Amino acid sequence: MLSIKNLNKTYPNGTQALNDVNLEIHNGMFGLLGPNGAGKSTLMRTIATLQVADSGSIEFDGIDVFSQPEELRKVLGYLPQDFGVYPKVTAEMMLDHIAKIKGIHSTADRKAYVADLLNKVNLYKFRKRNLGDYSGGMRQRFGIAQALIGNPKLIIVDEPTAGLDPLERNRFHNLLSELGENAVVILSTHIVDDVVNLCTNMAVFNDGRVVVQGHPQELTQSLNNKIYRKRIEKDEIERYQSEYTVLSTYLRSGNMNVNVFSETHPGEGFEAVSNNLEDFYFYSINQPQTV
Repeated sequence: MLSIKNLNKTYPNGTQALNDVNLEIHNGMFGLLGPNGAGKSTLMRTIATLQVADSGSIEFDGIDVFSQPEELRKVLGYLPQDFGVYPKVTAEMMLDHIAKIKGIHSTADRKAYVADLLNKVNLYKFRKRNLGDYSGGMRQRFGIAQALIGNPKLIIVDEPTAGLDPLERNRFHNLLSELGENAVVILSTHIVDDVVNLCTNMAVFNDGRVVVQGHPQELTQSLNNKIYRKRIEKDEIERYQSEYTVLSTYLRSGNMNVNVFSETHPGEGFEAVSNNLEDFYFYSINQPQTV
């Protein structure tokens, strides 16, 4: 289990990236859902021992992350949002090197292990190509492969499906689902569908805070019979935003629609709709925060 208690981090420019963060995460897929700039990457880097919080604690299976970072790194797999590659090294060579560092000393074992990893992320036929010649999506898949070396018990993936086409996203979802059976896997993302498809537990994160934590289905059901939709004109958006709790505006078949939250029927022209996690997400991040 990963236990995070009273975690705080303020950068020198005054930005409070983490504000009294408390989370308990057990084996399985955990979704950390929040907008860009919410502080998700700061939290991921802190868990991954790449930076230290101002206060608070993180413990994973008896390991104090701040006082025993080397012990945590032995069981950690990490895919950051942005990562560099050695442009003149092939994927096969780089993964072989990392596998050796991770303790796989037999050349034959490493070769078989690396080949299996490359097959899992659909890069085997490109194994001899230099990483500098990879497309953005291919580099992302390589990043996924390196994060899995050593069968880590804690896996952190920060915006992992960025740059992947729908087929590769599905492949990656299936791979993560398998990993979650035997490890703590934290999926940090702003893509609601990734959490819907993969996670049995989640938290909405905004302005450096955990807004709410729970099971996606249960959180979604908390808004049952409280979401309404109406077709409006584009020039009416500001008026509706001032008069209603607007969750989202979107085009459907060329027409502008608005989804609103209301405890009672909001009036003529609105129809009740089946809510989903996206509605709950927008509702959560737009609630005023208490200090």
